[in-house]
Amino acid sequence: MSLVVPFDGSELSKTALVRAAQFKTVLDQGVVVVSVVPRNNKSYARERGWIGPNEEFDGEKIVDSLRQSVAKVAPDAEFHHISVGRHSPSGTIANKIRQFARDNDASMVFLGSENAGRMVGSLSVGSSVSADRSYDTMIVSNVGATKIPELEAAVSTEDAIE
Repeated sequence: MSLVVPFDGSELSKTALVRAAQFKTVLDQGVVVVSVVPRNNKSYARERGWIGPNEEFDGEKIVDSLRQSVAKVAPDAEFHHISVGRHSPSGTIANKIRQFARDNDASMVFLGSENAGRMVGSLSVGSSVSADRSYDTMIVSNVGATKIPELEAAVSTEDAIE
């Protein structure tokens, strides 16, 4: 069994990763991180802050940066990336994450989602990934994660995200 974290480098995905690292100490399951990167999609990369306004798309550089971000927050986490087509149809990223979670025997998926607690459109990655019934889903909607003393003792939220 594993704890899976879809990771795009956003503050919410970092907080979800911290929460997974905290749960790792309680559940004794490995943390497995997956980043999905559409090939040569400059606008998608810019929206996520992976590249600057005048920067060219460099998939390897983006993946390396995401890997380094994961290592800073959860050094023991296993990092994977999946490339998808530049103009993949809606739902492709969510489907890849769901399949990854099933392939990695996820007991829980930790999603950083600013849409948590609201009606989420059917095109949302979060709603699609959380709909899978082969694992539980923890939705992290607050960058300043609620402090749970037992979990903070294992992995400090403040120390992990600086």
